[in-house]
Amino acid sequence: MAEKKNLPDEKWNAIVNNDSSYDGEFYYAVKTTGIFCRPSCKSRVPNKENVLIFQTAEQALGGKFRPCKRCKPNGLRLPDEDWVTQIKEFIDCSYSESLTLDKLADMCHGSPYHLQRTFKKAEGITPIEYIQKKRIAAAAQFLELTDQSIREIGLAVGIPNTAHFATLFKKRTGYTPTKYRQIKRENS
Repeated sequence: MAEKKNLPDEKWNAIVNNDSSYDGEFYYAVKTTGIFCRPSCKSRVPNKENVLIFQTAEQALGGKFRPCKRCKPNGLRLPDEDWVTQIKEFIDCSYSESLTLDKLADMCHGSPYHLQRTFKKAEGITPIEYIQKKRIAAAAQFLELTDQSIREIGLAVGIPNTAHFATLFKKRTGYTPTKYRQIKRENS
């Protein structure tokens, strides 16, 4: 059973300091990523309020958490397909944020190189291409359904540079954002 109330300072300090002397004594899971780790995991320190503690890896698995690709708790390994699904889910929820390969790897507990290679093998495109595809699809919806300015839409989908947004949108759709909006409204 997971400890849900008041994460003990001793365990929190073990997580923050990547203390390997606590490995095997407990595992911590992060609610926002759905991953569980050993205390010694070198992944980014999670927000304390998102951490659950489990006594065994099996309990964490039973709580529907997936093993970390980086620290492989108890030798458990998340299958590549499941890892790519997890990465896509994270992108789908966070595409409007500043996302880099390093940030994705950190959030999804892997190395940038392995993430890039595994994602491309599974999806046929790189994670960055997937992010762009997601952003352009969202921008197209904004253009069709709102009267927001091109700049506001670029910001909303995570591309703050308006010129870059317009160039990328045209490259992906064949239309400038303004022309795309015009065509969609004429056809409605």
